[in-house]
Amino acid sequence: MIHLYGRAFIDGALRDDVLVSIDDQVIVDVARTTHVPVTAERIGGILVPGFVDVHVHGGDGADFMDAHEEATSRILGFHAQHGTTALAATTLSASRGDLQNAVETIARVSGDNPGAAEIVGIHLEGPFINATRAGAQDRASIRIADIHELAALITEAPRLRWIVTVAPEMEGARGLIEHFKDRVLFSIGHTSADHATAVAAIDWGACHFTHLYNAMTPLHHRDPGVVGAALTAVDATAELIADGVHVHPAAMRIAVQAMPHRIALVSDAMRACGLSDGTYTLYDYEVTVADGAARLTDGTLAGSVLTMGGAVKNMIELAGLPLETVIPLATEVPARIAAVADRKGKIERRYDADVVALNERFEVERVWARGHEVGIV
Repeated sequence: MIHLYGRAFIDGALRDDVLVSIDDQVIVDVARTTHVPVTAERIGGILVPGFVDVHVHGGDGADFMDAHEEATSRILGFHAQHGTTALAATTLSASRGDLQNAVETIARVSGDNPGAAEIVGIHLEGPFINATRAGAQDRASIRIADIHELAALITEAPRLRWIVTVAPEMEGARGLIEHFKDRVLFSIGHTSADHATAVAAIDWGACHFTHLYNAMTPLHHRDPGVVGAALTAVDATAELIADGVHVHPAAMRIAVQAMPHRIALVSDAMRACGLSDGTYTLYDYEVTVADGAARLTDGTLAGSVLTMGGAVKNMIELAGLPLETVIPLATEVPARIAAVADRKGKIERRYDADVVALNERFEVERVWARGHEVGIV
């Protein structure tokens, strides 16, 4: 039995004198008390739920597209050190064979990995997107939405949450969404759709937006675009890359204020995350990392070197939002998106023992992933 005692984010607020009791990878009790067991460890910072990242490609030199178990495990261990205790392993537009290999590997490694981030979903960021908004994705691998191809991939990991980024204006997108809408969370992204098409896609069954503002038609007061559709949707959620590079801090704040309880922070981290500046690869592309940004040779952003811990800190310090507003963006909202809100995203009885201790500078200081403390390098 592990007892952690101190200030904690529970029931939507920061509360003092909280005792969190953990046994066998599960939180067995959460209580406010001044009667502290002698075995309890007093935590000097703030206890918050483990972060859930629904869009992450890699880190520590590895990428999920490497389709290698060692690389996949390295990503899970690395991001756990930065507070991510659950994630959706994210792929890119690639050949059928490369996507199949990546998904098969992700499925194999998605079992029990105590002390590391748990794979709770697979996010296909392509290949059913618009080449004109491809960003750093391989245009040669972008193709018409294919029900049979997606069905074959889902078969490899039927128990995981499936998130699929699609451009709704492209051929076959509507049929794909309507066919799988009860099985797949469709995300509008890498798209040149107008506002009306994005709204229509929500009617077809899409309910999420991939990295809001990036690789989509922008908001204009006479042409609201995909961004306008996201901001005014009733239930749809949206990702936000809060590295201060992809999105201006003011736009980060606007998104959260316009979409309460609907913004999920994501890292969109690529393999260079956690490493020094230099040249790396993203699928078949060469990427240069410098000054906190990953870019292709033409300057196009190519994922990020952000961690979820960094995203939380940036939302507080750059966007100027209170911790109580920010924590659900990294926990409860993405847990809903990943369909694990019944066991992750909160410090609550019977939930997985995924807990992060933040210091006074809002930095990740300690992490417990399903009750196992993660060694912080």
